[in-house]
Formats: sequence, structure tokens, C-alpha cells
Amino acid sequence: MIDGPYFVLTVLGVLGTGLVAGVFCGFSTFVMRGLGMLPPAQGVAAMNAINVAAVTLPFMIVFLGSAVLCAVIAVVTFVLWPDEGTVELLVGSALYLFGSFGLTMVANVPRNDALADLEPGTREAAAYWPEYVREWTLWNHVRTVASAGAALSYVLALT
Repeated sequence: MIDGPYFVLTVLGVLGTGLVAGVFCGFSTFVMRGLGMLPPAQGVAAMNAINVAAVTLPFMIVFLGSAVLCAVIAVVTFVLWPDEGTVELLVGSALYLFGSFGLTMVANVPRNDALADLEPGTREAAAYWPEYVREWTLWNHVRTVASAGAALSYVLALT
């Protein structure tokens, strides 16, 4: 069984990736649905406000901190190559680093940037809004599953 500082890292990995999965799950299950029900001008304005509000210290500590922690867990796992939990630790790290953090950078953030460049009441914003909601939510579903899978993999490494 994993013990000592390595145990603490893994437990923190469970907590961080699980918290991020919860945030993403909330967006996938009701936030985006609610925003999508708004008239486009209001939806665009609300989502732009959310995207600005998301870049705060508490969320960044959890989101970016989990990415750093997953990278540390992966490196430590490669260096120590423990007798048990190696596969689970590496899978958990990969799921979060690529399926959550990486996907955020290549799929969700570019869409957020494109939305931020649009004036909420314009024809362009109204035309882009349904596409944005559909595509952003699809990729968010993937981030949710990847983050939850990372948490589960870390839990399995502890057992």
C-alpha cells in the first residue's frame, strides 16, 4: 500500500481532481443548460462574466494546483515505480493532465476567447451562441469524465 508523503500526494490528487470534476459536472448538468435557455445577448454576457470570474485565486489553486500535483505524482511514480498502484497513478495523472487541463487549453479556452471578442447584442454573437453552448458543453462533458476518472484512478491506487 502507498504510504508516507506519497500517500498524502495521492490523497490530495483525489481531492483536487474530484473537486474539479464537481465544478465541471455542475456546468455540464445545469449551468450551461440554464445559460442556453437565455436569449443570446444575455447568455453571452453571462458566460463572459462567468469566464472572468472563474480566473480567481481559489479556483486557480484547485485547477492549476491539481495539474501540478498530477505532474508531480506522475514523475514520482516513474522515479519510484512502486510495487502497487503504478498503473492507476499514471492513468489518473494522464486523465487529468490531458483530458481535463490539456483539453481546457485546446478546446474550452479558445471558445471562451472567441466569445469574449463578441459584443453580446450583435448578430454575430447571436449566431455563435448556440454553437458555443453545444461545443463548449460537449468538451466540458469530456473534461468532467476525465477529472472524475483521474480521481477514481487515484482512489484505486490507494486500495
